[in-house]
Amino acid sequence: MLSALSAAVLGFLLGLRHATDADHVVAVTAIVARERTMRRAAWIGALWGIGHSITVFAVGGALIAFRVVIPPRVGLMLEFGVAIMLIFLGFSNLRGGAPVTPYGHTHEFDHRRPLIIGTVHGLAGSAAVAILVLAAIPQTLWAFAYLIVFGVGTIAGMMLVTVIIAAPAMYASERVARMHLGIRLAAGALSLGFGLLLARELIVHGGLLSAAPTWSPK
Repeated sequence: MLSALSAAVLGFLLGLRHATDADHVVAVTAIVARERTMRRAAWIGALWGIGHSITVFAVGGALIAFRVVIPPRVGLMLEFGVAIMLIFLGFSNLRGGAPVTPYGHTHEFDHRRPLIIGTVHGLAGSAAVAILVLAAIPQTLWAFAYLIVFGVGTIAGMMLVTVIIAAPAMYASERVARMHLGIRLAAGALSLGFGLLLARELIVHGGLLSAAPTWSPK
């Protein structure tokens, strides 16, 4: 019982930590930079975490159940998808978007956006999570339970991260609208730059386009 409880606590804490990975923070920063309410920011984080957790449970669970090893090129392509998404988010913020009302709400909010982005991130990280779980918990049933707890921790972590990130934007909305625009543009530039660096890393050092790619889940 004690070992099961320890595994559950560890899974939740690692899920919280997983939410603070650089690519995750950059992605949600680009999204919540448009928001000016704490509730919307937290909801975005929850949707991102739900999408991420669903993918990790589905793909990571399949890897655990069937003991499948992802080929290096497939792993690189999944991470390259994250890079492309970050670049797209950056361009989207730099280009502009839905207008903001004086009350701090955009005229439109697509709930699918953070859900899809979280799903893409989950695809890229599911292999690493599955390998970690298999190394620590060889029993399939307990490994699946760990994935569920890990997902709950990720959702909670992303909600916390998005609220913290949205705080400067909410502060700006009470002061100067121009400052809020600067935050959005800075978030867009950060997402674009990080995505380009990640894509370069995967192509040059990972050998995505080479005959013998090298990749290790992380």
